[in-house]
Amino acid sequence: MDLTIVGCSGSFPGPDSAASCYLIEADGFRVVLDLGNGALGSLQRYAALEDVDAVCLSHLHSDHCLDMCSYHVFRSYHPAGPLPPIPVYGPAGAQARLQRAAMADEAVQSTAMADIFDFATLTPGTFGIGPFTVTVDHVNHPVETFGFRFEHGGHAIAYSADTGLSEQLVRLADGADVLLCEASFDEAGELPPGVHLTSRQAGEHAARAGAGELILTHLVPWNSTQEVVAQAASAYQGVISLARAGAVVKTPNRLP
Repeated sequence: MDLTIVGCSGSFPGPDSAASCYLIEADGFRVVLDLGNGALGSLQRYAALEDVDAVCLSHLHSDHCLDMCSYHVFRSYHPAGPLPPIPVYGPAGAQARLQRAAMADEAVQSTAMADIFDFATLTPGTFGIGPFTVTVDHVNHPVETFGFRFEHGGHAIAYSADTGLSEQLVRLADGADVLLCEASFDEAGELPPGVHLTSRQAGEHAARAGAGELILTHLVPWNSTQEVVAQAASAYQGVISLARAGAVVKTPNRLP
């Protein structure tokens, strides 16, 4: 599996990154994981938009799904004609939410969305997407939100999406090669529960899961990156890095 960080800015695009978007590839199959505002432009640096095979949306906040509206335009009005539908896995109501965001006539837009995207409603459990075995579960956020685990060739990548403290995330990341984990809050002041993690809390989740590597993402531009890493390192002794737009993480297949 190859994981490309397309966008990793938290809550809104930053000066160096779009909002949340990740590209996971194996055996020539491409899955886009979240497509937040600003991400569709950046995605074109790493994959042809017509070559995306599936999209997964963790939740329906704009910084994780809004560029689906632009992607709908691309696939609808491609010079070769409308492109074949691709599956979009997301929480209940994803199609209706994106219809409203597109600000088109609901009846017309409903048909167009259904022609371009084949929406599938996520529920906790395990299923297949192309060559991947994918496990999803609810995590702790104000709207319905799913964390993900992608497995292929004996390796696993886990993704927190947006979450506060979450036992489900620890289970999804159990023994994973990589935990891609949000670290939106700093430690200053009283933090609202069930919204986001601090980097220290992200480190605690990685340590409890026994993850091989922790990549901190959903980084809010005003937080100090040095403090983010230091706080995570206080709770997790493994490899820690900051998500960076354009970075590629490879998890090659294990030898027999």
